[in-house]
Amino acid sequence: MNYWRLSGFYLFYFATLGALVPYWSLYLRSLDFSVTAIGQLTAILMATKIVAPYVWGWIADHTGRRIAIVRLASLLAALAFGGVFAGTGYWWLALVMSVFSFFWNASLPQLEATTMNHLGSETRHYSRIRLWGSVGFILTVAGLGPVLDRYGAGVLPAILLALFTAIWLSTLAVPESAADPPTLEQESLRRVIRRPMVLSLFGVCFLMQASHGPYYTFFTIYLENFGYSRTSIGQLWALGVVAEIGVFLLMPRLLPRFDARQLLLLATGLTTLRWLLIAVFPAHLGMIGVAQSLHAASFGLYHAVSIYLVHRLFIGTHQGRGQALYSSLSFGAGGAVGSLASGYLWKGIGPEAMFLLAAAASLTALAVAYRGVKGDYS
Repeated sequence: MNYWRLSGFYLFYFATLGALVPYWSLYLRSLDFSVTAIGQLTAILMATKIVAPYVWGWIADHTGRRIAIVRLASLLAALAFGGVFAGTGYWWLALVMSVFSFFWNASLPQLEATTMNHLGSETRHYSRIRLWGSVGFILTVAGLGPVLDRYGAGVLPAILLALFTAIWLSTLAVPESAADPPTLEQESLRRVIRRPMVLSLFGVCFLMQASHGPYYTFFTIYLENFGYSRTSIGQLWALGVVAEIGVFLLMPRLLPRFDARQLLLLATGLTTLRWLLIAVFPAHLGMIGVAQSLHAASFGLYHAVSIYLVHRLFIGTHQGRGQALYSSLSFGAGGAVGSLASGYLWKGIGPEAMFLLAAAASLTALAVAYRGVKGDYS
């Protein structure tokens, strides 16, 4: 029963991402914001992940009420997002998105820790629960393309509010008992963080998410400039997540058979290839399709391996903050830097060169993983 309860949260959470990530930039452009302003407003969503997950993770680890915190954060996120209907000015939206994302970014890391604790010694099966998030993403990213083509980007906030409400409702079905961590002997959190392998892993995570900044912020607009319709763009986004689901289904077989470090090296290398294809062949549908299929590596394989390694390195009562640090330093700091920089790079050097720099960032992640991610994490 907990499998379906946990899967329900992932379904609605990533369904929301399927509406927010590809199409929020279109909504902002419909309000006549510049590409620089769009990059800044998108970066706010990522920047709050630098602080919020760790704050809520600390509370969860010290109170033991992990699911109660997920429920509260989900409810407050939905209420805060309602502020977008009160105004469309730059500073008002910046305030609303800051408050909203502070709560919204609190829930996922704690649900990740809950899922891993629930699985116990069967953590390789994490991807079978997480794949329902990919299903939710596909449903919204593919379904919203035709809706926005017909009704315009102005309907997006109402759709998002409904999805945020669904996230909160799904948390009510998850019992607190699913979050109970195992009792283990453990070293101090500070000593864990200072381990060279942990620092290297977080460095890889930061660089990988920074390289995704141009993709998450401007990929939709980038393709529109080359004549793609919103319907076809939605289908391309969905293609990437279909490939991601394929990897999630394979992970229970891949992790026992291959070393996690080898899988991480493969993910960072294929990510570099993906950004190169997007930069060099933007008008070639076939090449963009290949690039989107590589989402299987740049997110699916990378994320599953990273979650696995963080769970192995941060044990016992450190798990909530371990997952929070992963979210803060990768999706938070890395995502914010990538999104903010992409707004300036698009205007300064052009979109194709922007994706070439994304490739350089993921190539650097490959080098860091090769040199630093090794040692005992079993």
